[in-house]
Formats: sequence, structure tokens, C-alpha cells
Amino acid sequence: MSGYGCEDMSGGQEEIWVLFQGSTRPEFQYFPDNVQGPGCVVDPSEVTLPGCSCTSHSCSPESCSCLQTHGQSYDAVGKLLTVHRANSAHCSPVFECNALCSCSDSCSNRVVQRGLRLRLEVFSTQDRGWGVRTLEGIPQGTFVCEYAGEVIGYLEARRRQLAQTSKDNNYIIAVREHAGTGSITETFVDPAKVGNVGRFLNHSCSPNLFMIPVRTHSLVPQLALFAAQDIGANEELTFDYSGGCSDQSPMQKDDVFKDKWTDGYQRKVCHCGATNCMKLLPLDFSILS
Repeated sequence: MSGYGCEDMSGGQEEIWVLFQGSTRPEFQYFPDNVQGPGCVVDPSEVTLPGCSCTSHSCSPESCSCLQTHGQSYDAVGKLLTVHRANSAHCSPVFECNALCSCSDSCSNRVVQRGLRLRLEVFSTQDRGWGVRTLEGIPQGTFVCEYAGEVIGYLEARRRQLAQTSKDNNYIIAVREHAGTGSITETFVDPAKVGNVGRFLNHSCSPNLFMIPVRTHSLVPQLALFAAQDIGANEELTFDYSGGCSDQSPMQKDDVFKDKWTDGYQRKVCHCGATNCMKLLPLDFSILS
């Protein structure tokens, strides 16, 4: 590896190095997967979803119970079939084959669970703190990385949020999944102290990544980031902190959630530089499924 201060930020926990370019390493514990935090009643590492009985190399919709129940999300090489979901009004979560499935580890319905496969580098930006760039080209629809950290309950998320000062970075992502009238699942992920490379991704009002909840072994979703477009080598990777799954602002989607989650919290100025910049960073992430 070349360059001043290069090291593997993951400490060997990822299949491929997460390069860090800098002199002072940020203080946090690197962990590639979600971990159970205060207020989270389900262990994200516990296998809770049923598996298929496929014995083929790769599952097919004709015979796989997972694909028949949840639908096929990936093509034969593991890219999302419907990338347009990033700009649609409804974003459906993805269900992968899991540890209880009989199919092979190379099944095309196993993508996010394989972990990081791209060469990424954490670097210091000019005016937005740390950022992440790719060292190789990324085709549209490719899984890039997960936004992993402590999965915490609402009260703990609220406590941490209110304890922040104007100088603190807000790492908490609040994901709401709407599944029918009155059915809302909330997931709070905070990688401030324990997290992976995803914690360094900056917001952009015109991002090149989008986030989809992906369930593999557990009911607790993995917050997976996919390429919304073809991305060139050395480009910075960004995603829309408000979700980017609708042209509505997150405040318009759920007024009850807005009242309890955003009350008392000051939004920070956005420095993304996009032509459509909203000037203030969004507060939460919403999925309408």
C-alpha cells in the first residue's frame, strides 16, 4: 500500500483493506456488522428468519421459498434489479437467503451478507471532515458497504441526540419502514463509538449511493448502500441522509414521528455543494414499503 499514513482501518476484520489516509486515526471501535446496543430488544446477530431448502448452487424463483415469499432483488452477478427504487415513492426492503438456507454461500441471493468487496479509502475533506472515496469504478446497482453500528432503542437514540452539542457529529440514522396503514417499524443505528466504514460517508443532496434495508439472518435490517449510478475511481461516495426515496421531505411523511424525534434538535448547515442543496442537513431516513 502506498501513500502517507496508509493503514487498514478495519484491522483485518473486512475481507479487503479499508484504507485510511491521515496522521490521526478517529477514535472509535471498528466492527463490520451491527451490534446490540441499549434499548435494542433483538440481537442483530441472532438468526430469526426461516431458510429455504434449495440444494442448487444458486437459488431460482421457481423453487426457492425465500424468493417466492419476498421476490427476487438481485441479478445473477448480485446487482440490484431495480435501481430506480432510489427515486421512487416506495422502497421495498430486500430479503436475502440466510444461515438456515441450504443453498451455497455463492448463491446470487447472498450479497450484503458477504460484506465489503470494494477498495474504499477514508480521507480528510476540505470542509466536511472525513469522507469516503472509492479506489475503483463501481457499476450502478452494486452493493458498496453497510452503515453498521450500535442498534439502539428510541429512548436511547433520543437521549444521545439531545446530548449532542452543535460541534458534535450526528451519526444516528433513524429508519422508518411503513408496511400498510399504521404499521411502522423503526430502527436506530448509531456508529459513533462502534461502527464500520459507512460512518464516514458524507451527506449529499445529489448522492451517488442510496440506502435499502436488507434482512439476512435477523429481523433487524442491515442498512445497505448501493450505487445509484456508475461511479468512477477516486470519486467521493455520498448518500442522502433523508433517504432519497421520495420527493417529499422527511418532515412531510410522518408528522407524529417528526414531533417526537426532531423536537429540540438543531439541524446543521449542509456543505454538499450540490446545485439542489437544501442548505440544512436532514434529520432522519424514511422507507415507504
